[in-house]
Amino acid sequence: MAVGALKRLSASHGEVKSMRTAAAARRRGVGVAMLQHIITAARDRGITKLSLETGSWPFFRPAVALYKRHGFVECPPFGDYMLDPSSIFLTREV
Repeated sequence: MAVGALKRLSASHGEVKSMRTAAAARRRGVGVAMLQHIITAARDRGITKLSLETGSWPFFRPAVALYKRHGFVECPPFGDYMLDPSSIFLTREV
């Protein structure tokens, strides 16, 4: 129903990668469950900060809202990312 990945950027910093929820599973809590699983996995691995990059187009608004409901706030680009008007960068402490 959902897929997501956690990438370690450093000993204490991780990135939420490629999180997707099947269309039929949207608005049923599946995305929330996946995000909570990634946050728990990060915490279990000693990661204290999680960041992510997502699109800035209207299609991505529900995803951005989901992340913000779970404590993510906008931030500057991180890792190898560059400032890009097509991207939104978000981060939170774990």
